[in-house]
This record gives sequence, structure tokens and C-alpha cells, in this order.
Amino acid sequence: MTARILLVEDDADLARLLDRALSGEGYAVTRAGDGHTGLHLALTHPVDAMIVDRGLPAVEGLDLIARLRSRGVGTPILVLSARNSTADRVEGLDAGAEDYLTKPFELTELMARVRALLRRHLDHAVQLAVPGGVLDLDHRTVRRDDGASVELSEREAALLGLLAARPGAVFSRSDLLDRVFDEAESETVVDTYVHYCRRKLGRGVISTVRGLGYRLGAP
Repeated sequence: MTARILLVEDDADLARLLDRALSGEGYAVTRAGDGHTGLHLALTHPVDAMIVDRGLPAVEGLDLIARLRSRGVGTPILVLSARNSTADRVEGLDAGAEDYLTKPFELTELMARVRALLRRHLDHAVQLAVPGGVLDLDHRTVRRDDGASVELSEREAALLGLLAARPGAVFSRSDLLDRVFDEAESETVVDTYVHYCRRKLGRGVISTVRGLGYRLGAP
């Protein structure tokens, strides 16, 4: 699957450079030029990682990260900053970022850090909160709040895991088809598996966003 990266950088020249470099590595890049736009995109669009400049207009970079974490968004984040003291790096990590890279930097190092960020995220995201319980991706079960355990098929777990990893994001049917049902030919298979998940876990586990697709939880 193509990893999707949200780049939040107000320096237009640097943003274009990073966009070209990341796209050249096969990533799908979405750009935002200020913190307010970056926050909106992070809350409403599915991405696998974020690169966030610290000195952003509208909403400062660390404030953006803190707001995302307070809303339960666990997307891994790499901070870019010209502030390079130990205290600055600690402040960035304490705000909720997974990594901190100081400017100027080499593109090869940035790419290596992005790859590591994505690997660590996939390695550790084995348990995710879902409405009414916790999804265990290793065992393909949902441990409900009442103590009961619900078994899922491989595709049910993959679908629910993708939605749960990005709470608040709306996924289109075509997006879910590409990322979960890569061998299927029709988007109707997405609707079928949403129905299966709802039948096992209740209708509130996945909501339909009319005209757009699906998201985790009730509307």
C-alpha cells in the first residue's frame, strides 16, 4: 500500500523540495502551508505519517501536535525545526512527536527517518480503541468493555484497524477497496464487510458519511 504523508510546512520552496523527494520515493503527499490547515487535514483525511514544521503560522507546530494527541489521533509525526537545543528537542517529543529533525538536514536522513517512523508505527499498532472495546490486530479480536471477546475475520480486522488507526478520518469506498481489499473488483465488497463488522459489534462501530464514505464510530 502507498503510504500517505501530510507535510505541514510554510516555507514554499522547502515544501516543494520535500514534496518532490517524498513523491519520488513513492509516497502520496498532501501539503499544508499553515498550522490551521494542517490540523484540519490531519483530522479529516487518512494519512500514515506527518512531517510538521515547528514554526508555523496560525497554529504553531507543537500546538498542532498537542491538539491532535488530545483528540486521540495517533498518526506518527516527525518535527522539523531550526531550534536545535536539547531542551527544544525534548519539548517537541513531550508534545507528542515521535521524532525531531533540525534544519538544515540531508534529504537522505529525512527519508531514513520517515521509513523508520512508518515501520515503528506498523510494528506497535497492534491494539486500537474502537467504540465499546479494544481491537487486537494480532489475534483479530475485539475485547468488549463488558469482558466479552468477539472474533473477526482477517478482512474485518483489517478494515476496522484502518479506521481505528485514524479516528475522525473519513475513508472513501475506493480508498478502503485499495487498502484492504486489493484483490477485489467492486466497491460493494466494502459495504459487505462494513455490514459484517456492524453485525458483530453493533451499528455504532462504523458510521456512514453520506456521499463520502465511512469513518470509525457514530456520526
